[in-house]
Amino acid sequence: MADGYHHGNLRAAVLARAAEVIEQEGPYAFSLRSLAADLGVSHTAPRYHFGSREGVLNALATDGFTELARRLAANREAEGGFLESGVEYVRFAMEHPAHFQVMFAPSLLDQDDPALSAARGAAFGELRSGVASLADGVEDPAAGVVAGWSIVHGIATLALTGNLDSSGVRALLGDADLLAVTRRSAGLLFGSPEPPPSPAQE
Repeated sequence: MADGYHHGNLRAAVLARAAEVIEQEGPYAFSLRSLAADLGVSHTAPRYHFGSREGVLNALATDGFTELARRLAANREAEGGFLESGVEYVRFAMEHPAHFQVMFAPSLLDQDDPALSAARGAAFGELRSGVASLADGVEDPAAGVVAGWSIVHGIATLALTGNLDSSGVRALLGDADLLAVTRRSAGLLFGSPEPPPSPAQE
């Protein structure tokens, strides 16, 4: 391409730049034209891959759900348990804050997009698989999954918006990092048969 990008890495570059803008300024702070200008490519180049601004957001959300599903599946296959699935959920949110923000903002997305629907379904399928792991220890496993998801989603959101720190609540937990906070908080509901990983394993 005359713009200096191959088709594949232009797509990745557009998504990476969009994620940077969203993390810094929110999901309304870019257009396809502004992304093209930031990357030094023609204003029509991003449209080839995404069609519209909504297409960029759909792609970010799809990639986010795909990565979240991968992490949750890896935890399940390693027999990490439902509590550690929650820890992975928070870890994902902290490492991919722009994706996390867009994934759970339905008004920004095309809900009929098949790739997005499939990726979302895979991620929530992993969450629903937690019902089986809770069957022996929680009176209402389905409600337990909702409660567990609410806890970890809430922790991630409070942390990303700065409210966990500005409220002073996090200070009550001492020097614990966010993943330790997640284990302690969600552990009140589910408990953990294994000791938490050492800081070197975080």
